[in-house]
Amino acid sequence: MPLPDQRWITQPAQAQLVQQLADELNLSPLVAQVLVSRGKNSLEAAQTFLHPETWQLPDPREHFSDLTPALDCLEQAVRTGQPIAICGDYDADGMTSTALLLRTFRQLGAKASYEIPSRAHDGYGINERMVLELAQRGVSVILTVDNGIVAFDPIAKAKALGLTVIITDHHEPSPDGKLPVADAILNPKLIPVDSPFRGLAGVGVAYVLACLLAERFNQRKQLAGELLELFTLGTIADMAPLTGVNRRWVRWGLQRLPHSNLAGIQALIEVTRQGRGEAFRPDAVGFGLGPRINAMGRIDDPRVVIELLTTDFAARAKELALVCEEINRERQQLCKQIEQEAVAWLGQNPIDFAAERVLLLVQENWHHGVIGIVASRLKERYGVPVFIGSLSTTEVRGSARGIPEFHVFEALEFCKDLLAKHGGHEAAGGFSLDPANLPNLRQRLRQFATGCLKPEQLRPLVEIDACADLADLSLELMAQLDQLQPCGIGNPEPIFCSRGLQVIEQRTMGQENAHLRLTVRDKTGTRINAVAWRWGAHCPLPEQVDLAYKLRTNTWKEKTSLQLELVGARPSTC
Repeated sequence: MPLPDQRWITQPAQAQLVQQLADELNLSPLVAQVLVSRGKNSLEAAQTFLHPETWQLPDPREHFSDLTPALDCLEQAVRTGQPIAICGDYDADGMTSTALLLRTFRQLGAKASYEIPSRAHDGYGINERMVLELAQRGVSVILTVDNGIVAFDPIAKAKALGLTVIITDHHEPSPDGKLPVADAILNPKLIPVDSPFRGLAGVGVAYVLACLLAERFNQRKQLAGELLELFTLGTIADMAPLTGVNRRWVRWGLQRLPHSNLAGIQALIEVTRQGRGEAFRPDAVGFGLGPRINAMGRIDDPRVVIELLTTDFAARAKELALVCEEINRERQQLCKQIEQEAVAWLGQNPIDFAAERVLLLVQENWHHGVIGIVASRLKERYGVPVFIGSLSTTEVRGSARGIPEFHVFEALEFCKDLLAKHGGHEAAGGFSLDPANLPNLRQRLRQFATGCLKPEQLRPLVEIDACADLADLSLELMAQLDQLQPCGIGNPEPIFCSRGLQVIEQRTMGQENAHLRLTVRDKTGTRINAVAWRWGAHCPLPEQVDLAYKLRTNTWKEKTSLQLELVGARPSTC
C-alpha cells in the first residue's frame, strides 16, 4: 500500500524570536519554536503558558452572569431541604458532571438525586418524560449538566409545573439567540471568546458551580480534591481544549489522580494497570480511564459509572470497574467491526471526495452508541468530514466529526429542516432524521461543504511545529517538552519532522502485522528507532523518507532510549 496521501503544514520558523526565547527561558530552540508555533510570542506569554499556576484567574462570577442567581437558588434549596434532581447525560462528560454534583450535594446534606436519559429510548438530553416523572416525585429544582441549552419544550414544561430550572451546558446554543426559559443558564458559549473559561466542558461548568456552592457552606476545602479529580477525568475524556483554566486545573488534577482517595478512581487505575503513584499524562485518562467510563454510556447502563464515581466502598468500586472493563472490551470489538465494514464498503464503492467533500455513510445494524468513535477514525483515515449513521425502519441516528476547516454544528444547522434532532459544536455533533430524508441530506451536506472546503484540504492533516535534525533529539529535550504538558485538544503534543532520512531496517509487528517498526539514519550517521501504529500495510516504506513524528521514550531492561512515534511519512523531498 502506498504511503498515506497527507497534507503537511509546517509552522514558519522565526529564528530570531525563537533564539531569544530559548536564551531567556533556558530552553532548547526546538521547545522555543513549539511555543512560538502555539502563539506564545513574548516572554510573558511563554512564562504564563509554562507556569499556569502563576496566572491570576478572574472571578467566574464576572464572566457567567447567571452564576450568582444559580448559587442563590441552590443554596436556598439545600438549606430548606427542597429535593434537587441532577439531569445528566450518558457520555463521560455528562456522567462525571453528574457524579461531581451528586458528591457535592451529599457533602452539603442536600436532598439530591439524578436522572440520565436512555441512549436507546430517549436520546440525548433532558426530555418531557423526565420532567413529568421528576415533578411527580416531588422534585423542586432541576439542574441540568452537559445538556439543556436547546431543550426548549422540556424546560418550558418544567417551568409550567412550577419547578426551578438551572441549565449548565457547553454545547452550542440556538443560532437565532433563543434560550430556554430557565431560572439561570451557565454556558461558556455565552461568554466572551477571550474568557479563560470559554473552553470549559460540561464538567468544567459543574466544577465551577460546585466549588462556589461549597464555599457558601464552608465546605470547599473538604471537597476540593475529589472535585478537581472528577473535573480532570471528565475534561480529558470529553476532549475539551486544554487551554485557559482547563490547562491550569487539569495540570493540578493529573498530579492528584494517581494518589486519588476516591474508591472509583482507584479501581479504574487498578483495572487499567496505570502506574499508581506515577505522574499521569492526559493519555492515561484519554486512552485508559476515560474509555472505560464512556463505554458504559455508549452500550450499557451509565448508572454503573455514577455509582462507581460516588461509592466510598473499595470492594464495590472494584466490582463496578471490572464491569466497565468488560463493557469496554465489547465496545472495542464493535468499533473494530464497524470500522472494517465501513472501509470495506468504501473500497467497493469509491467516493470522489473532491466532488462530495464529505462522507455520509449509513448502514443497518451499526450500534449507534459507538458510531461516533468510528466517525473519528474514518475522519483520520480519509481526511474529510464524516457523518455516519445507524439505520432502522423509522429513523437514522448519527454522529458527525469535522476537520479544522469544517464546522459541524453549522453544517447541521444548514440541514436542520431535514433533521428531527441535532446538536453539537465545531468539531462534533449528533443528529437524527427520517430515512426518507437521506438523499436530501447528502445533497445539502455536499452544498455546505463545497462552500467551505477546497479539494486540496480533503486529505489527512499533519501540523508540524518544527523541523529537527536527529542529532538534536535527546532525553534532555524530552524532559523540557514535559513542561508543555498537559497536551491534548487545543494544545496538541509537539510534532517534529526530519527530512532526507534513510530507512535501514523495517518490519511489521503485532497481531495481524498491524504495526510497523523501523530504524532510520540521517546524513550525519545518527540513528534512531521509530514505531508507526496501524501502519503495517504501508510496509515497506521507501528507502529515503521525510518523517513527521512525536517523541517517545522506550524502556527495555532498565535502559531508557528515545524513539519516534510516526504520524506522517512521505518520499524524501531533499
